[in-house]
Amino acid sequence: MLTWTSEQVAALAPDAASVSAARGLASPGAWSSTGHDDRALWGRIRSYDVAVDLAGAGFSCSCPSRKVPCKHALGLLLLWAGHPECVGAGEPPADVVRWLAGRADRAARAGERKEVDREAQARRAADRAGRVAAGMEELDLWLRDLVRQGLAAAQHRPYGYWDEVAARMVDAQAPGAAGQIRRMAGIVRSGEGWPGRLLAQAGRLYLLTRAWARFDTLDPATQADARAAAGWSWSSQEVLAGPAVRDRWQVVGRAVIEEERYRIQRTWLLGVESRRAALILESVPAFAPLPADLVPGTEVDADLAFFPGAWPQRALVARLHGAAASIVEWRGVSTIGDGLADHARALAANPWVDRLPLVLSDVVPVARDDGWWARDVSGAAVRLQLDDAQWWTLAAMSGGAPVGVAGEWQELGLRPLAVWADRRLVPLS
Repeated sequence: MLTWTSEQVAALAPDAASVSAARGLASPGAWSSTGHDDRALWGRIRSYDVAVDLAGAGFSCSCPSRKVPCKHALGLLLLWAGHPECVGAGEPPADVVRWLAGRADRAARAGERKEVDREAQARRAADRAGRVAAGMEELDLWLRDLVRQGLAAAQHRPYGYWDEVAARMVDAQAPGAAGQIRRMAGIVRSGEGWPGRLLAQAGRLYLLTRAWARFDTLDPATQADARAAAGWSWSSQEVLAGPAVRDRWQVVGRAVIEEERYRIQRTWLLGVESRRAALILESVPAFAPLPADLVPGTEVDADLAFFPGAWPQRALVARLHGAAASIVEWRGVSTIGDGLADHARALAANPWVDRLPLVLSDVVPVARDDGWWARDVSGAAVRLQLDDAQWWTLAAMSGGAPVGVAGEWQELGLRPLAVWADRRLVPLS
């Protein structure tokens, strides 16, 4: 049976105000009835009927709130986390049974594999490949000019200089390349060491143009990586039509990025048996609720379908087998060196991968004059990229003792997303 912590519940909330309001509803006296079974949690507060699907983190409430989950659903989960003895086992009410059945039916329909029109797909692919190839030729010339004029000149370029060529890449149906060019505009203003970082970014883009110049001679996995780096992804239908990997997947971290028009959620999973890492990437319009069916700190038995590539990482959940359970054993690597060796293999296979997970066990957070670090059992240390509040949470959970840390490895160090201590996972972001 899955047991929840208050930190896991808070990680589901759409905003801080919802968590604050939910805490006021997490007392036994606020609920006129509550109950649970292996699949769901339900209750009634005031005139509102509330239900939570524990297997898929789905939420239902008769209140008028547009937030998902609303404060009542969060309050019920917090009650269960803090006072499990007050939420007795029993048979779910009829309306909860119908709601769960409807969710199962929709999930089954969504999982059905449809026939793909291979001829139409091939025509669309050939047309887009031609557009992307033309865009890459133009990008190749622009990169040569950038280096020929000298990187020092790039620092004085206005944002429009970068945005203009990025817009041309969008027109060429290569939005991934456009995003990398816009990132270069930020690098030139990123402080000490920017020339090296700009040259590295330009090198990755140049490698991409060279790959597209000889695209037909590349092996299928490298073609897939070059296509993904250009921003030409696959439809869910195409990915789910491929093979799937079944494992017990630990949900070890989550990052949410707020952009002007979209919210992007990255959820990292680690296979218990396969030891594979998987990235579930989801985006919704700004202010829309993000999917909450994979909760950090839980473990799910699931089939994952991976996007093609030489180092498959991004994936879709093809099928869930039963309800989630709490993580019992942390499966991070014991040394930073072991983790970075995996990263070296990933970059050798796919030089355009821009974000990789790093899941460590037994590291001690250390404050130094030059910032915050995590030190492993071998004495090696890695720089941590976090804010003051995240650091103090990490330091408090550690108390000077070794903890597990899951995060994203980036150019400037490790961005921690969650800390494992006292047999529970606490989100940091």
